[in-house]
Amino acid sequence: MNSGMNIGFGIALSLMTMTTAACADEFKLSNNQRIACSRGLSAGKLNTATCRSYAYLFNTRTSEYFRCQVSLALTRDNKEVINVQADGGCTKRPRIFDTDGNYSFDATETEPPNTNSFFGPGGYSVWASDNNVQKVRGCIIISSGLGSDISKCIDMTFQ
Repeated sequence: MNSGMNIGFGIALSLMTMTTAACADEFKLSNNQRIACSRGLSAGKLNTATCRSYAYLFNTRTSEYFRCQVSLALTRDNKEVINVQADGGCTKRPRIFDTDGNYSFDATETEPPNTNSFFGPGGYSVWASDNNVQKVRGCIIISSGLGSDISKCIDMTFQ
């Protein structure tokens, strides 16, 4: 009788673990990481190089995502490196789909602000799809230059 209870308890525990695993969040890194670098001359013949890179981390269950950025700035003269600064972090963005599911995701950025972007640093696009049904949503997010981003998402139609 005691071994029967142990087997029953083991089965119940296994089912609970599978249910928890099925509901767990899964995160995927986007396939479109970018890096942009610039150089500048400062007073006294100092050279400065700055590089920034962006990537996106996507929750495949909820369709929430994080925009991550890392940057490095290097200042040097003709003989030595004077200063190195690095910074980075991720910012949470709203979910793309209203309901939980099983989603795929990718994103890309515009080039740095020295391009034809008159709205500041430019913008980025986000694409997400449902892995279980034919459903794709495309979003474009641009900086308004007035302190807030403008975001619009469109559900794709299939013809």
